[in-house]
Amino acid sequence: MRIAVTGSIATDHLMTFPGRFGDQLVADQLDRVSLSFLVDDLQVRRGGCAANIAFGMGCLGLSPVLVGAVGADFADYRSWLERHGVDCESVYVSELHHTARFLCTTDEDHNQIASFYTGAMAEARLIELGPIAQRLGGLDLVLISPNDPEAMLRHTDEARQRAIPFAADPSQQLARMPSEQIRELIDGAAYLFGNDYEKGLIEQKTGWSDEEILDRVGVRVTTLGPKGVVIDRKGEPPLHVPPAPELGKADPTGVGDAFRSGFLAALAWGLSLERCGQVGNLTATHVLERVGGQEYELGQKVFLERFAAAYGAEAAAEVAQHVKCHHA
Repeated sequence: MRIAVTGSIATDHLMTFPGRFGDQLVADQLDRVSLSFLVDDLQVRRGGCAANIAFGMGCLGLSPVLVGAVGADFADYRSWLERHGVDCESVYVSELHHTARFLCTTDEDHNQIASFYTGAMAEARLIELGPIAQRLGGLDLVLISPNDPEAMLRHTDEARQRAIPFAADPSQQLARMPSEQIRELIDGAAYLFGNDYEKGLIEQKTGWSDEEILDRVGVRVTTLGPKGVVIDRKGEPPLHVPPAPELGKADPTGVGDAFRSGFLAALAWGLSLERCGQVGNLTATHVLERVGGQEYELGQKVFLERFAAAYGAEAAAEVAQHVKCHHA
C-alpha cells in the first residue's frame, strides 16, 4: 500500500514549566491574558506532524512518502529520516526560508501551550500530488495532516480530482481555519483523525453533528488520551480500543502523530480496524515515554512482547506476520 504523508516538517523546541498553567489564570481577566513562564528545560528535537508520522511508519517497516516543504537546513534531518525508511524524494526545498519551528511549553499536568512558525512550510501549497503519484506508479492513500492551510486545501482537492482516497487530519489547524474550509477538508475523507477535544471543535465549527459527519467520512478515529481510542463508522457500534500500558510519562509531544503512524501501518498491512487502533496505541505509548516525537526506538522483540501483554497473544501473532521494526 503506497501512502503519502503530507504535512508539516519542523524543528521542535520543547520546554517544561514546573507548575500548572491553570493556576496562573485569573478567571475574570481571561480577555487580557499576559503571562510569562520561567521554564526549567529546553530540548531541541526533530518534529513536524508529517515527519513524525512518516518516521513512525518507517520504524514499523514501511516506506512512507513524505510530502512537505523545508529549508536548505534540512540536509541532516533528511538523512535521519531516510535512514529510518522514509522516502524523502517528494520533499520540496525552499530557496528563501528555513524549515518551520514549533515552540511548546508543557506543564506538570501535561497541558501544553504552543506556537508554530511556518517558515518554508508556507510553500507547501506549491506541491502537486500528480507527479508524486506518477513517480510511485499510483497512490493508495494520502494523509493530509496539519500544514500550510492552503496546501491542505489544495492536496484535498487534488486527491478528490484524481480519485485518490484521503485521510483528513486537520487537528492543530482547526483553531485557525474557518468553518467552510474545515468542511472542505473532511467531506469525503476515507478516514478522519482527531482527539476528543478536536472532535467537539470539528462539530462546533462545521455545524455538523456526529451523525452528519459519519455520513460524510468512511471511518472516524478519535483518540482519547489515557482512555485509548474510539473508532466510529456509519451504522456500526463504536469500537473502543483500550490504551497500551506505558512504562512512564515523559512528554506528550508527538503522541498523536505516533498513533497515526501505527494505525496507518496496520491499515497498510490489511489488518482490522481493531488491530489498527492497537498498533497505533502502542506506538503512541513509546513516544509518551520519551521527550520528542522521534526519540524512541521500536525493537521487534520488545514491541511484540508489549503488544502481547496489552492485547493478547493471538493479536500479537497476527501483527507479527507484518511488522518489521527498525531495531531488532
